Amino acid sequence: DSNPPLPVELSSFTAKVLKSGGIKLDWRTEIEVSNYGFEIERSDINPKSEIQNHQFEKIGFVEGHGNSNSPKDYSFTDNTVEYGKYAYRLKQIDTDGQFEYLKVIEVDLGSPTKFELSQNYPNPFNPVTTIKFSLPESGNAKLKNFNLLGEQIAKTIKKKKNAGVHTINFNASELNSG
Repeated sequence: DSNPPLPVELSSFTAKVLKSGGIKLDWRTEIEVSNYGFEIERSDINPKSEIQNHQFEKIGFVEGHGNSNSPKDYSFTDNTVEYGKYAYRLKQIDTDGQFEYLKVIEVDLGSPTKFELSQNYPNPFNPVTTIKFSLPESGNAKLKNFNLLGEQIAKTIKKKKNAGVHTINFNASELNSG
């Protein structure tokens, strides 16, 4: 048999939802040859898309053990997720830059259970800030901005929104400062 040995033999890859709201990924290798490390990639799962169409983005990196003939355990915690479904995959990178994608796993964090408006960030801001809100059900959403005197200064959105977590950018460059 002239097939070269696999550079990394992955024996498990699991995800656990933490009470804090994050997702902890754990994986184990049995053998490693020239293993530089693992890029952790995540994709939001749109129910209408196939897994092959997911747009993965790098969210972290965990260093490998180089060469090893004994089992090695790895973990990574993703604290940037809220509600919804996510897919995770590992991109194993060799010391020479070669890489391969390993197993894909999916995690479902469900949907929001209450209406919620989060603190904008950054705060203070100039001139753009991000506003995040959660809807437990689909419906008409209206978001208005007021000044310290209670006067409406802007209407950020007024449209039908699906249940879930939504993020919008608010640009105040046309408004007076303060």
